[in-house]
Amino acid sequence: MRSRAERIRHAVAFEVIGLLLVTPLGALVMGLPVHSIGLVALVSSLIATGWNYAYNLVFDHALLRLAGRVAKTQADRMLHAVLFEAGLVLVLVPYIAWQLGIPLWQALAMDLGFVGFYLVYAYAFNWAWDVLFPLPDR
Repeated sequence: MRSRAERIRHAVAFEVIGLLLVTPLGALVMGLPVHSIGLVALVSSLIATGWNYAYNLVFDHALLRLAGRVAKTQADRMLHAVLFEAGLVLVLVPYIAWQLGIPLWQALAMDLGFVGFYLVYAYAFNWAWDVLFPLPDR
């Protein structure tokens, strides 16, 4: 299992790098000012950081209990990324709609764009993290 300090480093690194990538890209694709996307991205990032820590802790404990290991297979990584993003959609869509003054369906469409980006990003980031910072030996 990873230490609390490593989990915090992981969550912060994930969100900071993601924010630096998604803000200008989101503004460009959605045709909105960078500050509007930036505010939504920043608040979403703060929410996601807390979710990231809690979700990874629960996922690792569930994987250990169900599979007897914490090392992830490729299938585990895909499930990990999909479930992580699904949890965020439930919280972020209402926030995006409120913050930008848009209907829920439009916020959902916008969030699905973010989800598409973050699904790929989460998979790649977590794989790279595990390569750069391997699990400690038992």
